[in-house]
Amino acid sequence: MKVKRIVDLSQPFGHGTPLWPYFPDIKIERFHYHAKSGVFTQWLWHPMHVSTHADSPIHVIPNEWSTEQIPLDLYFGTGVVVDVGPKGKWGFITAEDLEKATPKIEKGDIVIIHTHMHAQFGDNKDYFARSPGLVPSAAHWLVEKGVKAVGVDQQALDHPLATAIGCHGPGPLLPDVVAEYEAETGRSVKEDFPTWEPCHNILLGNHVMGFENVGGDIDEVLGQRVIIAGFPIRWVGGDGSMVRLVAIIEE
Repeated sequence: MKVKRIVDLSQPFGHGTPLWPYFPDIKIERFHYHAKSGVFTQWLWHPMHVSTHADSPIHVIPNEWSTEQIPLDLYFGTGVVVDVGPKGKWGFITAEDLEKATPKIEKGDIVIIHTHMHAQFGDNKDYFARSPGLVPSAAHWLVEKGVKAVGVDQQALDHPLATAIGCHGPGPLLPDVVAEYEAETGRSVKEDFPTWEPCHNILLGNHVMGFENVGGDIDEVLGQRVIIAGFPIRWVGGDGSMVRLVAIIEE
């Protein structure tokens, strides 16, 4: 491989990193600093599901692969960065969107889905609770297509109202957003999103890996076929891992 350029597809991480609604705040403290110890060392306390990261199957399915068990080749290979947006508030990413996407999605691809939401990455409900998201038809289509992995430029592999933000698990975490959806659409959240994180389960249950909060310079490779790489740490028993996701453009 002759590398022409490497494009960062990762959102930043550090003090003030935007967090999913039920996460405690990130703690970053100096342990050693130059005036004290002659070196600079930091102590970090945070979940792995922050900024750009990869979910492991055990995150949603008991007794499934944890992070160190996932073959590394599922995080590396030829991929496409496809545009399905702008989808707008609570938009559905469907199988039809993926079927029509260019470049054409092929078996073995890593698929990065661009909805324009990455530009809104921040401490706000628009990004975390009002974003578009995958629906089950899209997840089934990706499994049937035989892709390796899927990345999304928004908060999760599922629509936000199919998560605990909606009426699942410890939710609704944001009952005002549920009420807002029902007032604006005239539909029921429970009826529109009856299953808790179905796309997580469909994809990860079929060993299609998933990247969340993709961003960075994604617009520079939009509509292109590139090499995608985003390796997790070798965390034994891990439910996911932050990654430095990149697109590699060959000469």
